Amino acid sequence: MKYRLLALDLDGTVLDPYGGLTDGVRRAVAAAVEHGLQVVVCTGRRFRSAVPIVTELGLSGPMVINNGVLVKDIETGTTRHSRYLPASIRAEVIALVREAGTPLLYVDSRDDTDIFTERIDDAHPFQRSYLADAAPFTVAVDDVAAVGRDDVIMISTMGDEDTLGELRLRGRKCFGDRITTHQIINKNYDGVVVEFLAPGTSKWAGLCEIAKASGIERHEIVAVGDDTNDVDMIRNAGLGIAMGNAVRAVKSAADRVVRSNAEGGAIAAIELAILKS
Repeated sequence: MKYRLLALDLDGTVLDPYGGLTDGVRRAVAAAVEHGLQVVVCTGRRFRSAVPIVTELGLSGPMVINNGVLVKDIETGTTRHSRYLPASIRAEVIALVREAGTPLLYVDSRDDTDIFTERIDDAHPFQRSYLADAAPFTVAVDDVAAVGRDDVIMISTMGDEDTLGELRLRGRKCFGDRITTHQIINKNYDGVVVEFLAPGTSKWAGLCEIAKASGIERHEIVAVGDDTNDVDMIRNAGLGIAMGNAVRAVKSAADRVVRSNAEGGAIAAIELAILKS
């Protein structure tokens, strides 16, 4: 089988446990590009925090961000495809999130604002730590439900696993297929993140938009990841590769499991993609 597209998650996959990018990974990505593979980063990060890493990898063209809500051009920041959260459901989601924590409302990076929040001092310490780093692009408001943007990416909150696990279950019960939810490890910080996104949103859905534009079929895709937000693309790709540090659901969905991100697993996955191509 000749593979044409290599989809790479960032945190927990391409990046080491300290959030760093090794020379070995950079060389492996360059080798994949030289071999003729279209390399596409698929990440839960927002554009502003993803683009420095993707640029350091020497990539250009489209990437999938915010867990599939957006497909953006790396060099210009132009939004090529979007699945914004419907305005009709935002108030309900925000009310539910408030039962467990302080809601964060993410918007497309068209200006200097990425996140709207409320009651920063009352937020979970894990969330306050994250917002301290995102402060230049965060706006505090009295009520995020009153934010009149038509480009809302998602509503989320950060905290401990037990509390937010219950929140996600309540969200699924309340909204059903009107919403997509993720609970992922809050890498580089502490605890977990629960996200509420538009229905049908996933990294795989975003990746399919890129593949379609390039005339690439599902069976011609290799996908590599480690967390629950990677399951769809690992399961649906022609070759799904789980990192050794991946959660059980990802390993169960994968065709192959490589070493952890502390042991150069991303390099092994990329080499496997090149070899299989």
